[in-house]
Amino acid sequence: MILQDLIRRSGRSLKSAKGRTVLTALAIAVGTFALTLTLAASNGATAFVNKVISENFDPAELIVAADENIFGRADTSKPQEFDPSFGTSTTNAGATTQVKRITEDDIAKIKAIEGVEAVREDISVNLRYITREGQKKYVGTAGAYNPFQKTELLAGEIADPFTGANVILPEGYVSALGFENAEAAIGKKVTFAVPKAVTPAQLQAQAAQGAAVQDPESLAKLAEENIVLEEFTVTAVSKKPTTSQPGTELYLYIPADEARRLNDISNQGTPDFRKYNFIYVRVTDGENEDALTATQQRIKDLGFQAQSVKETQEFLTNIIGVLQGIVAGFGAIAIIASVFGIINTMYISVLQRTREIGLMKALGMRKRDIGRLFRFEAAWIGFLGGMIGSVIAVLLGTAINPAITKQLELGDSSLLIFKPVEVAILVALLMLVSIIAGWLPSRKAAKLDPIEALRTE
Repeated sequence: MILQDLIRRSGRSLKSAKGRTVLTALAIAVGTFALTLTLAASNGATAFVNKVISENFDPAELIVAADENIFGRADTSKPQEFDPSFGTSTTNAGATTQVKRITEDDIAKIKAIEGVEAVREDISVNLRYITREGQKKYVGTAGAYNPFQKTELLAGEIADPFTGANVILPEGYVSALGFENAEAAIGKKVTFAVPKAVTPAQLQAQAAQGAAVQDPESLAKLAEENIVLEEFTVTAVSKKPTTSQPGTELYLYIPADEARRLNDISNQGTPDFRKYNFIYVRVTDGENEDALTATQQRIKDLGFQAQSVKETQEFLTNIIGVLQGIVAGFGAIAIIASVFGIINTMYISVLQRTREIGLMKALGMRKRDIGRLFRFEAAWIGFLGGMIGSVIAVLLGTAINPAITKQLELGDSSLLIFKPVEVAILVALLMLVSIIAGWLPSRKAAKLDPIEALRTE
């Protein structure tokens, strides 16, 4: 019997038992629905991470730290030997830990390494407040502008090179500081209140005046007095970002030299002076993976931790993969459960059609063709279940995608990205699983004795 005839006959056989076929297919559809949405969410999350990386990091740079705990690789269950460079750092989980930091001497050593083109420090200054004349005071953080960062502007422009006492003002500060719109802010002055550290000499002077050194009111007053007011000109207003590094959405970006100067003011006379959790090291010809890897190894040989942008990207996508794998596991369980439904359905079909099988054999149909007939029926069930589940997932996902994107503030990105090739492969795999599930019932049908089958009531 030719293959096309077997496929058509298997389809007609399923039509004769529509209820049973649909119910079995729906069991497969449940798992298919979950797996289709999981694949789409994985595609969307991966695309978003890739976009964040590409718009915030230079692929020719290495992220370098003195402490492996910066990258979450250290064994925190054991105490670390003290080093004067140690300082406090907060992990993504919210835990406060002590980490070894990059010093000026370390930067000098790294700059001397073959293949290192430039070094920029990771600098952010927690301002006492930001304000302008006649307006309220607001908290703010000034960060060093990364020239590789893709900043979408509402108004103004960023000079190249970006230097001087200029600031890129986030959209969120426009109305707060009393500007009518983004254009009205361009060229205007804003004031940064940069906190200075309270020195031991000031505490001694306070004690000499009879004030309690630990008195909260006295310390608060001293902190308020220990500020330096710096004026910056708004050169551009940045649009609310959707692909910025988490926590930097309201950063007031200023030139790297200015950020370094404010950081020095804030940390002068403290153990934190000119010490950094990590730095960015640009590699000569860093777009070449071999050159990047070679320089990375030289940095590691000096005892530093070095991670490429690609490794950071892989780390983040691996986390997404693990989370998506957990969700996909539930869909796989539903499909595994439906396999037993297929086996049960096919066995019932064999029992109900015993006389039909005997007649087909009596008319000359080969065992191989009878086995194929029932395996094609199983494949049809897998195909129907896969199509029903994936089509519903695509339609529902497409409908709710705009709402999810808006809720998560993903901008022009989408959380659910459906790829036709992936859906087709998923349906094909489900058909294969169904064929395997129908293998035993098809063997039973193929081995039936035609004489005994025809005698069956």
